[in-house]
Parts: sequence; structure tokens; C-alpha cells
Amino acid sequence: MRAAETTTTRTGRRRAVPWAVLGLWIAVIALVGPFAAKLADVQHDKVTDYLPASADSTQAAKIEDKLPGGETTEMVLVYHRDGGLSAADRKTAAGQVTEITRQHELIGGAPKGIPSKDGTTLMYALASNEPGANEEQRDKLVNDVREVAQGEGGLSVDVGGTGALATDSGAVYDSLGGPLLYTTVAVVAVLLILIYRSPVLWLVPLVVAGIADYMSMGVAYGLNQAFGTTVSGQSSGVMTILVFGAGTDYALLLVSRYREELRRFERPYKAMVAALRGCGPAVLASSGTVAAGLLCLLAADLNSSRGMGPLGAVGVLCALIAMMTLLPAILVLVGRRVFWPLVPVFGGTPKQRRSLFSAMGSSAGRRPLTVLASGAVLLGALALGSLNLPGALKQEDSFVNKPEAVVAMETVAKSYPGQGSQPIDVITPQGRADETLAAVRGTPGVGSADKGRTGDGWTEISVFANSAPQSAGETATIKSLRDKLKGSYVGGDSAQQIDLEVTNGRDTKIVVPLVLVSVMLILIGLLRSLVAPLLLVVAVVAVWGASLGIGGLVFEPLLGLKGTDPGLGLLSFVFLVALGVDYGIFLMHRMREESLAGAEPTVAALTALRTTGGVIASAGLVLAATFAVLTNMGLVQLVQLGFVIAVGVLLDTFLVRTYLVTSASVALGRKLWWPGVLSREPGPAERTGPAGPTEPPRQAETVGAP
Repeated sequence: MRAAETTTTRTGRRRAVPWAVLGLWIAVIALVGPFAAKLADVQHDKVTDYLPASADSTQAAKIEDKLPGGETTEMVLVYHRDGGLSAADRKTAAGQVTEITRQHELIGGAPKGIPSKDGTTLMYALASNEPGANEEQRDKLVNDVREVAQGEGGLSVDVGGTGALATDSGAVYDSLGGPLLYTTVAVVAVLLILIYRSPVLWLVPLVVAGIADYMSMGVAYGLNQAFGTTVSGQSSGVMTILVFGAGTDYALLLVSRYREELRRFERPYKAMVAALRGCGPAVLASSGTVAAGLLCLLAADLNSSRGMGPLGAVGVLCALIAMMTLLPAILVLVGRRVFWPLVPVFGGTPKQRRSLFSAMGSSAGRRPLTVLASGAVLLGALALGSLNLPGALKQEDSFVNKPEAVVAMETVAKSYPGQGSQPIDVITPQGRADETLAAVRGTPGVGSADKGRTGDGWTEISVFANSAPQSAGETATIKSLRDKLKGSYVGGDSAQQIDLEVTNGRDTKIVVPLVLVSVMLILIGLLRSLVAPLLLVVAVVAVWGASLGIGGLVFEPLLGLKGTDPGLGLLSFVFLVALGVDYGIFLMHRMREESLAGAEPTVAALTALRTTGGVIASAGLVLAATFAVLTNMGLVQLVQLGFVIAVGVLLDTFLVRTYLVTSASVALGRKLWWPGVLSREPGPAERTGPAGPTEPPRQAETVGAP
């Protein structure tokens, strides 16, 4: 009687645990919800949110904001006709400028038109610091000007300049949130339906991933309020990608293990406990590796990179917590029927079939050195494509579809050759303004320079170079100004691009070693070896190089992208190393389990590949597809980042981990685990492992294809 009562009590407690977890999550969402809704309020895409923290251009931008009229909106109104402007065109332009002046308070009143020498273009410089000028007011002003400035009969009218470019950039960033989320959800949903072959099961991890994303938004807002963490459209978008990509990967591993345990345990609760014990350590280690790699970006000086590190780590950790607590609770509560129509039967045996990864592993196992050498040559050849990467990305080339402001800039550059069309901003101490102005005018490459706004101890000097924006000549002029003007700051759009490129180079030298060291230390602690972690790290670095090489073969020749984002190398390295090692952990962890059970090195390697291949391939497809979503966004830097990471994940999933890591493991044998205990030959009494590679272990389907 007492035994029956004890059993009933235990059963009741087990049933209560999932409900308690579900209730806890409801409370968490209720608590986090108000903060998640505020994330959009602290998301900014100002220049200073992306610039290097210590660069000249950043300091100049900050001081400019504090100067009288610091919120001035500057625009360039460009009238153009290919065959030359007619008298009617000039009259139309003058009338529209008069109307704009009547509607808005312009600095200096109605501007005078500046005709091009070839007579095809007429340019008006407009500036306004109407009361209450901010991002919203700027956008309204730009849109009002565009509404008035209209061309007809072959006359094109475009509004450009820094103010219009900021408005167009903001519109692109604002459009990322909704489409990025919806597209990601749709892609993950389709893949989960195909993987699970169930009309119900796919919905559970997808809903949990959505909840994790909502939670990550609340945590990201908290980081912003507590530590001032930069939140930009780029970093919040990548955070969403990581939540759905990494979260779905963890769900695939857990659900696969849970399906197997349901054949061994009658009660879903016990099956889930066994599943969590089986795959939990590897999932924890892999997510920890990804988070640690991303947090290394905190050492970057570039604001956008430094902000992306903690936000990316938040996304991964929120996905981990949700998939290891909420997902198990829901699966236990709904029971076996969630797998319908392929419901695992208690005591049943899964259908044994020779999998694709078993065949691939066998080929790698027969000629490991040949496969390894061939793969290394292929990756090296692909990496050479990185030499074909286009040069640094110019501001006007950073949009997939050119907005009006960029079209205006291109027209000005073409119609006014040899003349700077955007200012270089020099911020100098107020007491040295005249001295600095004289020095600026005496600098080679400077076409004109005039004093502007003064306040708070600083004076702004607007400088126009003789060369086109972001050309080699203008770059040389900016560097000359910085060398000559000690104690002053040189900023502006072109200076910002120079600082972005220089700072990314500096950050790469610091962050890359940090990522490698942190990942190596985690792998050494997990695998109890020096050789196995080194193999995984070398493999993912090779994947990174090959992925950049493929980008070099695709970006300009096929996609028509005219430049490479300066931050592509660093960000793609951090993501591919962290995510690539993530998958390597699942393979190596299973290989180590088989070796500890007494399997010979070759048997352990092939069994690990056979049992992990299906689910990790599914996970790789999901992760690659989620990052591929970025290639549909309107910014070149996101397109390039998404492409390189998606290609890298696919290379790692279907080539490097399958063939190269397995071949290297077979070739190294026990040396793979040096200097750990597994590197030593076992005694006769310890040889209790599987008899051969064709004999499946007890849990051969543990992490196989769902």
C-alpha cells in the first residue's frame, strides 16, 4: 500500500514539474514583455552607433551635435537632363526652390544654383535647422522637399546630401525588423516541416524560438539601460537570426534524442530526463562556445562590432534556456502524439537502414589521408578566391537598391568632375579657428574651406577637396589634414569610411586571437585533449577562408556588389569559428563517448559520424537558411555577412565535418586524444567496446535524423 502511495506521489510530482516550468515561463514573459516592447525605442542607426569609439570622425560627430545648429539637415537638390538643361528646366528648378524656401526656414535664405560646366546639371545646396530638428523632423523635411522637387519630360530631380542619405539609410534599417523576422520564421517553419514530416511537431520548437526571441529583446533592452550597450538595426537583426538558427538546432538535437528515449521509456517524463542527460552537456558546451566567441567582440573598438557581441550572446543563451526548459516541458505535456503520424512506440525498434553519412564515413575511413589531402587542396583553392574580393565598400555602394540620395551623389560626381561634392568637417578649438583655417587652406588637395558654426569652445570648418568623394585623392587630403592639424578632429562621411576600415583592421588583430584562445580553452576542458581541439579550430578557420574565397568569386562577378564591407572578415570569422566549433563539439563529444566505451579509434569516429550526421546536417541546413535570409535585406554588409556565413555552415556540415574531420580522426587514431587517457592503448580487460563499425551501439539513433 505504501509502495503504491509512494509511486503515486512520485508520478504526481513528475506531472507537476512540466506545469511548474510552463508557469515559470509565463511569469518570465509577463516580466520581460514591457522591456521587450521598448527595444525599438533604444535602437539607433546613427553614424556614431557604427563608428570607432576613439576615432577622429567619431569625436567630430559628437561635437557637431552639440554645436549651435548641430541638428542641421543638409541636402543637395540636383536637377539633371542628359541632353542639357533647357530654359524651361531652369525656370522649373527656380520655382521649386522658391516654394521650398517659402515652406521651410532655410539657412541663408533661398540658395543659388550651381550649374555644371557641361550644362546638364544644376545643383542647389539646402540647409535647415528648424526648431525641434531631430531624426523625425529631418525625415519630414527631406520628404517635404522631395514632394515639391519633381521632374517631368526627361528632367530628373533627386535630393541628396547627408540629411537625405541619413533619411534613406534609416528607411532601410527600419524595414529590416518586420521582413527579417517574418522571412526567418517562414524559412524555419518550412525546413522543420520537411525534417519532422509531422503536421504538428514543427510548430512546437518554432513557437518556443519565438518566445526566446521575445525574451532576448527584453534582455537586450536591459543591457542597453544598465551598461549602455549599443543596439543597432544590424545587431538586433543578427540577434534574431541567432535565436531562431541556434535555437532550432538545439531543438533538433533534443527532439531526436527524446524520440529515441521514448522507445526505451514508457513515460514521456522519464524519456525527457534521459534525453536531457544525454545531449544536455554537449548542447551546453556548444552554446557556451558560441557565446564566448561572440563576447570577444567586446574588445573591438568599432561600436557596431562591440554592440553585436553581447546581443549575439544574449540571443544564443536565451535560445539555449528556452530549448532546454520550455521545449521539454511542452513536449512532455503533449506526450507522444506530438510526433504523429510517426509516433515512436515503447519497446519498438527503429527501422535500420544504411544512411548517407554511414556511406560517407566508410569512404573517408578507407583512405583517410587521400580524402584529407584532397579536401585541404579544395579548401585552399577556394580560399584563393578571396584575392578577388572587391575593394573597400563606398558609402554610395552600401545599398542593394540605390536610394534617391545615392543617385543624386552619383549625378553630382559625374557632372562636377574633379570637385568635392560633400564636405570634410574639421572641428578645431575656438581660439585657434583662424590659425587652423589658414593651415587647412594651405593643405594640398583642398579646394575651399570656410568657417561655420561656433560654440561650446569649438569651431567647425567645412572643407571641400579637389577630388571626388572617397577617391584616392580625397583620402590623401584627409590624411594630410590629420597629420597637420594636431588637436583638431577631422570628420565627415569620407573620414568615417577611412576610420571604419582602419579600425576593423585593428580590431581583427585583437579579436581573432581572443576568439581562438577562448574557443581552444573551452574545447580542451570539454574533450580532455590538445590535438582534438586544435583539429576542430584549424578546420573551422579553413572553412572561413574558403567561404570568403567563394564570396570573392560571387560578390562582384555575379551579384554586382562593388565593394566589400570592412567588417566582413572579422564578423564572419567570429561567427563561423564559434558556430563551426559548435557542430564539431557534437561530433567529437560522441566520438569521445564511443572511445570511453571501449571502441577502437576508427570505429568510434565512424560511429560518431553515422549517429550524429543526420541531425547535425538538418541543423546545419536550418542555420545556413536563417543566415541566408540576410541576403534578402537591403544593405550590402548584411548580404555579404549572410552569404559568407551560410556558405561556411554548409561547407562545414557537408564537407569539413563529414569528410575531413572524420578522416583526420581515423588517421590520427588515439593520438587525437593526446595527452588524455584515451591516447593510451587500453589493457586486455578494457577492450569491451563494439566489435566493429557495422555493429551499432545501444543508442545508435540517439542523434540521428529525425
